[in-house]
Amino acid sequence: MNPVKPLFWFVLLAGIVANGSLNFLVEQSGLNIALSVVSGVVVLVSAAGLWMLRGPRES
Repeated sequence: MNPVKPLFWFVLLAGIVANGSLNFLVEQSGLNIALSVVSGVVVLVSAAGLWMLRGPRES
């Protein structure tokens, strides 16, 4: 198992939780939009990293 995979999973889950909780913790402003964009990019990058590290599938 690749040692980076658990880190990608942790970052993915933390980004999802952060994105969901930002709607309740930060008032609707430019800061909310910026934080949502940053957490969304983090989620996309970690998901792409997990996809790149996936193992070969058996047919």
